[in-house]
Amino acid sequence: MQFIRFPDDLLALQTAWLRTYEAMAVPPAGMGTSLHRRQLIRLSCDIAAHPFWAMPGRSTAARVELLRQARADRWARAA
Repeated sequence: MQFIRFPDDLLALQTAWLRTYEAMAVPPAGMGTSLHRRQLIRLSCDIAAHPFWAMPGRSTAARVELLRQARADRWARAA
């Protein structure tokens, strides 16, 4: 697949989604996951409704590429 240049705000939303998902996987003792679930729903809606997806030629493969780039970006920042 060719490299797709995603808008910075869309990439930031996907990165926040990943961070929230990981936080939900290991909640602090005594805390539920309701807050994280609500955040994931809100972030998922924001990602899905982003104007980038309204452009012609955007496919499911582009959504997978967004996730891949967000993960790669997180790894690069952690290094």
